[in-house]
Amino acid sequence: MATETIKLNRIEECLWEIPRQGGMRVPGRIYASEKLMADLKDDNCLRQVMNVAHLPGIVGYSLAMPDIHWGYGFPIGGVAAMSIDDGVISPGGVGYDINCGVRLVKTGLVFEQVKEKLPRVVEALFSSIPSGVGSEGAIPKLSKQDEKRLLRDGARWAVAEGYGGPDDLSHMEEGGRLATADADLVSDRALERGLKQVGTLGSGNHFLEIGRVEEIYLQQTADALGLFPDQLVVLIHTGSRGLGYQTCEDSLKVMNQAMPKYNITLPDRQLACTPIKSPEGQDYLAAMAAAANYAWANRQVIMSQAGKAFMKALAVGPKELGFSLIYDVCHNIAKIEEHIVEGRKRTLCVHRKGATRAFAPGHPQIPAAYQKLGQPVLIPGDMGRYSYLLVGTETAMEKTFGSTCHGAGRMMSRAQSKKQSQSINIDQEMARRGVVARYQGRGTMAEEMPHAYKDVADVVETMDMAGISKRVARFRPVGVIKG
Repeated sequence: MATETIKLNRIEECLWEIPRQGGMRVPGRIYASEKLMADLKDDNCLRQVMNVAHLPGIVGYSLAMPDIHWGYGFPIGGVAAMSIDDGVISPGGVGYDINCGVRLVKTGLVFEQVKEKLPRVVEALFSSIPSGVGSEGAIPKLSKQDEKRLLRDGARWAVAEGYGGPDDLSHMEEGGRLATADADLVSDRALERGLKQVGTLGSGNHFLEIGRVEEIYLQQTADALGLFPDQLVVLIHTGSRGLGYQTCEDSLKVMNQAMPKYNITLPDRQLACTPIKSPEGQDYLAAMAAAANYAWANRQVIMSQAGKAFMKALAVGPKELGFSLIYDVCHNIAKIEEHIVEGRKRTLCVHRKGATRAFAPGHPQIPAAYQKLGQPVLIPGDMGRYSYLLVGTETAMEKTFGSTCHGAGRMMSRAQSKKQSQSINIDQEMARRGVVARYQGRGTMAEEMPHAYKDVADVVETMDMAGISKRVARFRPVGVIKG
């Protein structure tokens, strides 16, 4: 069946449904404005929403956020909750970059104070935080024993090693550590790839962005978070590097071989999965947790290195810099969570691939400081327009298993973006947007230019209009480093 024949029913202003058909166990639901949906109707990612709906044990709906685009198995921007009793775990529902995520750091600096020195700050960041394909060397090479400790302890390992302070841990999803991690289930090849990459950004769409607070939408929430107009903030967007990629690759091989044993047949082999309670499912969850811990440690080290680079470039001390973590979220992960489904509390395995947790005020898994606000949600943009801070809502708990969007979402392939960038002077284009940019390779930057992405304002507005997550503040990028 051609993609354009997919039937879509409009449920609400920003919500569309694909009815159950064929082997779909649940309907598909896509959050999108009319403008965004116009660009999605002929996109194969809608077929992926339908494919995910075939997974055994899926509960409610196969969900997609407005930043949805084509991915491996699951669409990027996909959410699927599985029954813990008879559901499956699918590495394609997490992605290759396990715990790719974002952290938002506030400073005590005002943009005008730093404006003239911004090139110096960006250069200092670029020098101290390795980026690019295979980048390594931010910290001395770990021993295998130290790496396994890191995989067990996550961001706690980084803090114990002198990167940041204990207070940082109370401002991260899961406290920066999944306790279910088992480093012994991470392959030797994955361990080898991770030895030298802690504290590195990597390549692809990863970046570190300096932004200034351009607009505040919820004043009381912004005040509680310590945000004010023209303040400088830092967003760090990266994940588990080669270790996470290899862990996903290893698990896909195991699951593809194991599926016949469990009589699982699916419309796309990229959805390879096994029952959550199977040995293969349990092994994947434990290895995935270890890779997730690597990502939290990675972002913690990068944050520490970034703070030092700021202080060196501006000749200021810690007090004047005021470098303080607001929150750290993951947007490529599977979590065991409790949700109310049809009036009954159920334990589910929630896959979020290119989707961010957005728990409501009062949820026990939100840090104490944010109990009244709702969980902070961090939405990086395209390095040229804007990024956002939102908070989760009760509506998200009711409709999306406490999930929202994760970024702008691609609307152009990397090859297409590269082609369109051929006639562009990248440095001049970024400068025209008011951004000081440093990057390792023109090719990667050309693939990730703002023209390759949807307007993140449309994505965020859709979630706000649907009541899933509420806008708190918008940041305008002024400096960026990437691979």
